[in-house]
Amino acid sequence: MLFNSLDFAIFLPITFIIYWFLTQRNLRVQNTFIVISSYIFYGWWDWRFLSLIIFSTVVDYSIGQKLKTETKQSKRKILLWLSIIVNLGFLGFFKYYNFFLENFVDAFSLFGVKLNTSSLNIILPVGISFYTFQTLSYTIDVYKKKLDPTKDFIAFSAFVCFFPQLVAGPIERATNLLPQFYKLRKFNYEKAVDGLRQMLWGLFKKVVIADNCAEYANQIFNNSADMNGSTLVVGAIFFTFQIYGDFSGYSDIAIGTSRLFGFDLKQNFATPYFSRDIAEFWRRWHISLSTWFRDYLYIPLGGSRGGTWMKVRNTFVIFLVSGFWHGANWTFLVWGVINALYFLPLLLTNNNRINTNVVAEEKLLPSIKEFSSMMFTFFLTVFAWIFFRAENISHAADIIIEICSYSIICIPDFDNRHIAFYHMLFILLFLIIEWIGRSGKHSLENLMILKPRVYRYVLYVLLSVSIINELVSSSKSQEFIYFQF
Repeated sequence: MLFNSLDFAIFLPITFIIYWFLTQRNLRVQNTFIVISSYIFYGWWDWRFLSLIIFSTVVDYSIGQKLKTETKQSKRKILLWLSIIVNLGFLGFFKYYNFFLENFVDAFSLFGVKLNTSSLNIILPVGISFYTFQTLSYTIDVYKKKLDPTKDFIAFSAFVCFFPQLVAGPIERATNLLPQFYKLRKFNYEKAVDGLRQMLWGLFKKVVIADNCAEYANQIFNNSADMNGSTLVVGAIFFTFQIYGDFSGYSDIAIGTSRLFGFDLKQNFATPYFSRDIAEFWRRWHISLSTWFRDYLYIPLGGSRGGTWMKVRNTFVIFLVSGFWHGANWTFLVWGVINALYFLPLLLTNNNRINTNVVAEEKLLPSIKEFSSMMFTFFLTVFAWIFFRAENISHAADIIIEICSYSIICIPDFDNRHIAFYHMLFILLFLIIEWIGRSGKHSLENLMILKPRVYRYVLYVLLSVSIINELVSSSKSQEFIYFQF
C-alpha cells in the first residue's frame, strides 16, 4: 500500500478512528490492533510475504528469550549467529542470489569455462532490508545486554511490523521504539496536528518534487546517448532532488503517521543538501541506516581508534556495505567507494566533525565560506548519484565522459524543458522552506513562528492544492524509490 495512493487515504482514517475510539483503554488491544493493521497494510501488496515477517518475528523473539536465560558465552554466540544467519540468509537469497550467480558464471567464462545455470525469477519482498536490520538490532542489543528481552510477543510483533515505517524505515532501534509499546497511548492533540503537518510536507516532497523530477531524470538517463553534456548535468540534478524528495518524503510521512498513533520515531533526514562537507552529509542523510552501520559494524571493527590502516579499512568496509545494501549492482559498490574516497581525507586529517552544528545557525543567510562549502559538497553528491542512478558502470562512464566534453557548454535540450522550468520554481520553494526549517525535526516545524497565523494556513493550503493537483491530473505518481532496496 502506497502512502500516495487512494487505498492509503481510505485505510489511514479508518485505522485511526478504530484505534482511538475502540482500543484506547486496553494496551494489549491497542498493540494487537497495530499488528493486524500492519499485516493488512503489508499484505495489500503481496500477502505471501507476510510469512517472512512472521517467521523473522518468531525467530528473534525466541532467540531473545533464550539469550536471557543462557549464561554460557559460547552458546550465547551461537544464538546470536543463528539470528544473523537466518535474517541475512533471507535477505541474501531474495536480494543477491541472482547477482552472485551471474557474477560467478562470468568469472568462470573468463577462463573459457561455460556453466549451464539459470537465474531464478525472484520477487524482492518490499521492506525486507529495513525490517531485517530492525530485528537484528534487537537481538544484538539483547546479546550485548544493552536491552532486556521482552516477554510480550504481541508488543514485539508490533515493533517489527509497525506499518508506518515497515517498508522503508526509518530503521528503529528496539531501545527507542519497543518501550513505547509497553505503555498505553493517550491521544495527544498537539502531537497529532504536528504529525499531520509533517505528513503534508512529506507528501509535497514525494508527489510534487520527487515525482516531477523523476519524469525528467528518467527521460534523460534512459536516453543519455542522445543527450549533450549540459542536459546530462540537468538530469543528474533532477535525480538528486528526486531521490531526496522521494526517500525523505517517505520518512516524513512515516514519522508523521506514527505521531497520529502516539509514537515518536527518530528523525531520518536533516536537510542533508545544506551540508558543508561529506561527513556532515552522512550525519544528515538516512540517519537511521548510517547510525546502524556505525554502531553494529564500524565500531565493532575498531572504528577510528586504530592506526591509519584500520581507519582506511573500516571506512571502505562501511561504505561498501552501505552501497551493497542498496542493491545487487556494481554501480552501488562504486557509489560506496566514491563516498569513501570523499570521506577519508576528512577522517585522516581529523576534520570529519568540524561541522556538527546547523549551518548559519540563528542567521538568515550563510556566509560566503559556508555557501561555497555547501555548493562543493552538493557537487560531489550529484556526481556520486550518477553511479547510483546509472544502469551499469559503463552507462555511468559514458555519461561522465559526455559531461566532460565540449557539449557541456550547449543549451540543455530535452522534451518539455519549458515545463521543467516551471517545476524548478517548486524546487526553489522547497529549498526555501527547507532552509527556514533546517534546525527543526521537520521543515514545517519552524514555520510555526509565522505571524499572523493566516500565513501558515495559506502555505498549508498551497501545499495541499499542489499535491491534490498532481495526484488528480498527473500520471507520474510512482512507487517510492527505496521500496526496491
